[in-house]
Amino acid sequence: MNPNGSNFYNLGIAPNIITILNKLKFITPTPIQLKSIPQAIEGKDLIGIAQTGTGKTLAFGIPILQSALRGKLGLIVLPTRELALQVNEVIQKIGGMLGVKTAVLIGGEYIGYQIKMLRHNPQIIIGTPGRIIDHLDQKTVSFKSMAMLVLDEADRMLDMGFAPQLKKILNALPRERQTMLFSATMPQEIVKIAQTHMKLPVRVEIAPPGTTVDKVTQELFFVQKNDKPRLLEKLLGEYRGSVLVFSRTKFGAKKISAKIRSLGYTAAELHSNRSLSQRKDALEGFKNGKYRILVATDIVARGIDVQGIELVLNYDLPQSSDDYVHRIGRTARAGGIGHAISFATPEQKKDVRDIERLIRSALPLSQLPELPPARFMETPSFHKGTPHSSRSFRGFRGSRGHHSKRSGFQKKR
Repeated sequence: MNPNGSNFYNLGIAPNIITILNKLKFITPTPIQLKSIPQAIEGKDLIGIAQTGTGKTLAFGIPILQSALRGKLGLIVLPTRELALQVNEVIQKIGGMLGVKTAVLIGGEYIGYQIKMLRHNPQIIIGTPGRIIDHLDQKTVSFKSMAMLVLDEADRMLDMGFAPQLKKILNALPRERQTMLFSATMPQEIVKIAQTHMKLPVRVEIAPPGTTVDKVTQELFFVQKNDKPRLLEKLLGEYRGSVLVFSRTKFGAKKISAKIRSLGYTAAELHSNRSLSQRKDALEGFKNGKYRILVATDIVARGIDVQGIELVLNYDLPQSSDDYVHRIGRTARAGGIGHAISFATPEQKKDVRDIERLIRSALPLSQLPELPPARFMETPSFHKGTPHSSRSFRGFRGSRGHHSKRSGFQKKR
């Protein structure tokens, strides 16, 4: 046993769960797991504030599984279908070996199948707010015996307008229960939920809001909007691993993925206009290598938990600077390394400053390389005639100590 607490043995976890964790090679708990699991197993209400990619799923997954083994029922509420499916996958990896049954209640899936799953008396229900409400309204589920509630990515659920649904779910649960709330930020709405629906919650904060993953290197290009496709083409030719591209809009994601496929790469798109089966195919295909590149919008950003993503590419800057942290947290997960590149137009200097203020660091600025020639389908840049390799935007910092993979890309100081 490690006396410094850097394993799962001294956290109050049942021996049969420890055995499975060892089989699955979960040896060293992350800080959020180290601080949350003992408190949760003791039955305390808990608020966990931690950045994305820090291991929150096991932080609440182990306590809810241990509670299920004691005959208590649990509910996990999450903002997106993808996140619900991925949390279920983790819970099943451990709980499936222990006979714990789960049911996943998400939109876009045949409700009759979900009703069938509920009739098998699952110990843990995992779902999104809208579909959970559908089942409550149709009386196909009851939460009267629910002993534990987990609200994961609570700030995201509130951002997505799920406050009324969350209130209805909370009111359908017994007052005597254990509640765990996990969030990347702590807005006033979450404080209100804690004050109204939790009993003296223990607060566990691993990193302040805006903290980025340690092993992600970052890079910024200022580029004219019409030149983005050519810069994308240039960069995709220089990275060989999995690439996650973020678009601000659903239409943009469709257009970008079509562009990528026209270059001969395998790519899928992931956004709310896609059916559940299309979204499953995109995510699973990205995980198993069927698609090397995944183009997604922020609505599903937190539902993407894939190991080994080499590059996160912000083709468009996010609407909210908070989402920048979540996006780049898709790479360098579970202690790995990764790189994040962002495209910004000259008009987006304020958006860049907002991101830099949040992460308390300057984004390393790289000079535009020589871009591939425009293809006949692309709109020519109004910058026509200006040599790309010499174009720069004054007033922004160059890279300090930033080592680009591309020789000659880094801005000279």
